[in-house]
Amino acid sequence: MNERYIIDAYAWIEYLTGSSAGDKVNHILGENRNLIYTCAVTIAEVVSKTAREGRDPEAAYNILTCNSNTINVNHELSKDAGTLHAEIRKTIRDFGLADAYVLASARKLNAKILTGDPHFKSFKEAILL
Repeated sequence: MNERYIIDAYAWIEYLTGSSAGDKVNHILGENRNLIYTCAVTIAEVVSKTAREGRDPEAAYNILTCNSNTINVNHELSKDAGTLHAEIRKTIRDFGLADAYVLASARKLNAKILTGDPHFKSFKEAILL
């Protein structure tokens, strides 16, 4: 049976820097039965962080897009993410809109989220690295 994973920005950055948490991402990427997804918003986050750190944003972009299926933003996903964001911000004051897109996507695809972001620790969809 295929497992579905959405890799968030935190996990991709760990993968790109070759950390021990990134090794866990690498293991999941290496399993041929896994279906791997990345939100388009996450791609923007990773490209931005990579560029700000003086690393190659084009290489980061290519790694993400060649190793995962992109979840594009559309009006339905935006509505779901916005609704989730408003609800979650009642209890997690700094929960980001990009995180809401990741969570909404995971719920839509019945996928697990690979992350190390503490904002996700209380969500059943999250696998903390």
